[in-house]
Amino acid sequence: MELLEQEIRKAPIARFGDYEYFISPISDGIPHITPELLEEVTGEIIQIGDLNCDKIVTIEAMGIHLATALSLRTRLPFNVIRKRKYGLEGEIEFQQRTGYSKQAMYVNGLEKGDRVVMIDDVISTGGTLRGIIPVLKNAGVEIVDIIIVINKGNGKAEIEEEFGINIKTLVDVNIINGRIEVMGSRN
Repeated sequence: MELLEQEIRKAPIARFGDYEYFISPISDGIPHITPELLEEVTGEIIQIGDLNCDKIVTIEAMGIHLATALSLRTRLPFNVIRKRKYGLEGEIEFQQRTGYSKQAMYVNGLEKGDRVVMIDDVISTGGTLRGIIPVLKNAGVEIVDIIIVINKGNGKAEIEEEFGINIKTLVDVNIINGRIEVMGSRN
């Protein structure tokens, strides 16, 4: 995970109230996502993931490039949980609460019995997964695996304990005294 770690280490930090947010290619597309970085991350997801599923599910917006690359490599279709209401039959609305925002999100195109792998860029507070997991379970969707590229903070541990699931991550980071520290990665 050499390229990923390099990009994270040089990422600028923005503040949203008390929340410190790092800005990196994988989590924000800034300054840009190189094909090499996307290939490195996608290759690692394929190595660690249980991709015996029907669909890849991601969350708008910064999981879309990850799901696209993974879909192209695995030939699995992907579904995007959106921030926009479409009013389609069967649409499910839920609230997403992150470390810096709250908003409604919408699930369309998933059916009872679908086996999915969830892919996203960052987990920090766990607010996004805390909203999505019960919605998918209540809809009869089986979550086969959850893979998040970057783990920041306590959200991963809290979600694992709360829902009795395992979340796989590629790299652990923390922001200490205004600096990003890479605590460890799979390599």
